[in-house]
Amino acid sequence: MFYYLFHYLDQHFNFPGAGVFQYISFRAALALLTSLIISMVFGKRIINYIRKKQIGETIRELGLEGQNEKAGTPTMGGLIILAAIIIPTLLFAKIHNVYIVLMLISTVWLGCIGFLDDYIKVFKKNKEGLQGKFKVVGQIGIGLLVGAVFYFHPDVVIKERVTANQQSAYSFDDAISGNKNLTIPKYSSTPIKTIKTTIPFVKNNEFDYAKVLSFMGDNAQKYGWLIFIPIVILIVTAVSNGANITDGIDGLAAGTSAIIGTTLGILAYVSGNTVFADYLNIMYIPNTGELVVFMAAFVGACVGFLWYNAFPAQVFMGDTGSLAIGGIIAVFAIAIRKELLIPILCGVFLVENVSVILQVYYFKYQKKKHGLEFAKANRLFKMAPLHHHYQKSGFHESKIVMRFFIIGIMLAALTIVTLKLR
Repeated sequence: MFYYLFHYLDQHFNFPGAGVFQYISFRAALALLTSLIISMVFGKRIINYIRKKQIGETIRELGLEGQNEKAGTPTMGGLIILAAIIIPTLLFAKIHNVYIVLMLISTVWLGCIGFLDDYIKVFKKNKEGLQGKFKVVGQIGIGLLVGAVFYFHPDVVIKERVTANQQSAYSFDDAISGNKNLTIPKYSSTPIKTIKTTIPFVKNNEFDYAKVLSFMGDNAQKYGWLIFIPIVILIVTAVSNGANITDGIDGLAAGTSAIIGTTLGILAYVSGNTVFADYLNIMYIPNTGELVVFMAAFVGACVGFLWYNAFPAQVFMGDTGSLAIGGIIAVFAIAIRKELLIPILCGVFLVENVSVILQVYYFKYQKKKHGLEFAKANRLFKMAPLHHHYQKSGFHESKIVMRFFIIGIMLAALTIVTLKLR
């Protein structure tokens, strides 16, 4: 909104200072500050309203230290996160940008699924909430939409690097024309539609999903969506559920997501800037720089929410927040074609997910082989997901959260290093 307003003022009235809104970095900073203000200042009012309406968390008895004290803590605090993301994005981003539109749709879509789950738990007094199959259907739905838009929309393109032979041709034209100021382009002026992505630790770090269908010859690109869209659905579902599972102790999901979001914001900035993309020898994706504004709002929302969600939590985000932030991370990574970096960057989400899967299948295996009592007495983890295992082992949840944060920062650094480590 403000981008268009100040652009108009700059163009027609030469309004002093209006031109600064053309800079992504400036608008991202404003989005971050606005998000923090919304989540920290207005968030308190939302928490008081939730408490007044007695929208409190129902705690299942898991035998964890300090668990009973959490009963009645206001939940559905994800509404704070959603507001702190959506409002600054609408104010400071270019709304006509296809990536921004898709991020907003994904945020609202998954937020609504989470809200419905929380509503059933709180108001219908059903501890199970929305049935898992309906959650998955909703996640598949947004994954299908995201995959289809990224594959078919004409504005979702990349620009390939100019080859050495093409650069030599420019140099030759420069020589015969005598124009010493002719700039040799690093990237083609013609954008192309492709489903290439970034693959870590490989010298030529681009992978085309269509290569999986190479046996189809010339039709491989035409039918590449058969591979691409299911992969998008899988990633959105997995990361969304990973964030949901991680949201088990005070501050863990919000803080980890802020670390991941900061890293993705950096990757979006360098991927949407020809200078940095050329220096790092990575894919240049036009118009993705605008995503930095959205991600700044996302990080501000997570950090601002931590003000109230850090131990001892005054509010829980609930599925309203956790499903949304996981989906946002997944869709954002796909948009900047860094989704294959998710296992590294979202390593905390990954191990939390894997710990639950291993716990379930190991229990079933032991039950089948040795019987129910043996399986109960010899679980792989004391409790899953992994953060509860450490709680059962005697670690205070604040220490668990801080150590997970440190691991998250290390994984974020490793993710950025992969841009050159190949």
